[in-house]
Amino acid sequence: MSPFEFFFSFYGLLLGLSVAELVGGFARVLHERHRIRFGWLTPMLAIFVAMDVATFWSQAWVIFRGAPFNLSLLFLGLAVAATFYVAASITFPRVTAEGVSDRIDLDQHFWAHRRLVFTCVMAANAIVAALFTGLAATNAGFAELAVPRLWIGMAIFVVGTATAAFAPWRRVAVAALVLVLAYSVWNVARSAAALITAGGWAPPV
Repeated sequence: MSPFEFFFSFYGLLLGLSVAELVGGFARVLHERHRIRFGWLTPMLAIFVAMDVATFWSQAWVIFRGAPFNLSLLFLGLAVAATFYVAASITFPRVTAEGVSDRIDLDQHFWAHRRLVFTCVMAANAIVAALFTGLAATNAGFAELAVPRLWIGMAIFVVGTATAAFAPWRRVAVAALVLVLAYSVWNVARSAAALITAGGWAPPV
């Protein structure tokens, strides 16, 4: 087992728990849909968090693929994944037991918890951004990856996420959420276009 495989067996498991929490939360609110007002804000937030978790899964291949085995990297992965888990666990409300008639409004849940969810997402990104910046300053291979488009994208992400979290005006916060979600979708579409241009992948042998 390589150092990366050992690291990712731990890191991937923890990130997978965040995905499971998001999917499980959505399944719970679907189960109680007769007393839930859905709206758009919480589902959009859940998609954004899920896409960011998937992005971190992808970034692990780029950043940690050549890393040596080191206990500090395991703790770094723990900090990132645990922060994402907190965000994922709060994205959807905890549905109470059957028979309780209280109505749940997902839009109200978004406004009540948006700051904590977005702050956790920003914190996880800040940890990895700090690591990448340090690697780019000391490693020529990582320095080549630090192209202007990367920093522009990071600026869009940071400003958009911070605005969605802390803007006192609801329309501005919603516009920021739409912006960061659209940026995430654009990144996925760009990756898909690159895959198609490259001819997909080889058939099984």
